[in-house]
Amino acid sequence: MTLGVEYCRLMARYNAWQNHSIYHAALCLDDTARQEDRGAFWGGIQSTLAHLMWGDLVWISRFDGGAGADVDGRDASDRYDWPTLWHERPLLDARIAAWSWSILDDDLTGDVRWYSGFLKSEMTRPKALCVMQLFNHQTHHRGQVHAMLTAAGAHPDDTDLQLLPEEVPEWH
Repeated sequence: MTLGVEYCRLMARYNAWQNHSIYHAALCLDDTARQEDRGAFWGGIQSTLAHLMWGDLVWISRFDGGAGADVDGRDASDRYDWPTLWHERPLLDARIAAWSWSILDDDLTGDVRWYSGFLKSEMTRPKALCVMQLFNHQTHHRGQVHAMLTAAGAHPDDTDLQLLPEEVPEWH
């Protein structure tokens, strides 16, 4: 399995753009609406965004050697309230982008080894597969959030890759 740095850079930019979009769309909702259980796998908008923060921290720490999540995945929604998500998401997106610009194609080869708390076992998988998992996981759960936001009357941006702007909007 081969994977290139251009894919990583494109997906890191897409990740930041889409996070900017859904977080800003979620601003039109109050805390109750963001926390409402809407039947998604992780419940509602905020709890799904918390799961994404947790998952992104877990995966990027395996690639860049930096700090990982400081809570168990089941406790993510307790750790990441809305102000924390709002503050930490752009920092994490910048970290993912910085990693994508720091790597060479050879850095995407070999295996990644880790202990899975969910499966309670040691795991070894090709690094390319794990990198794809990072970006695929984001897209999957952001799609859920996009649908929940739309159903709640918010207006996140379209998600089509061909609409990706050259520059990701600034977080404000």
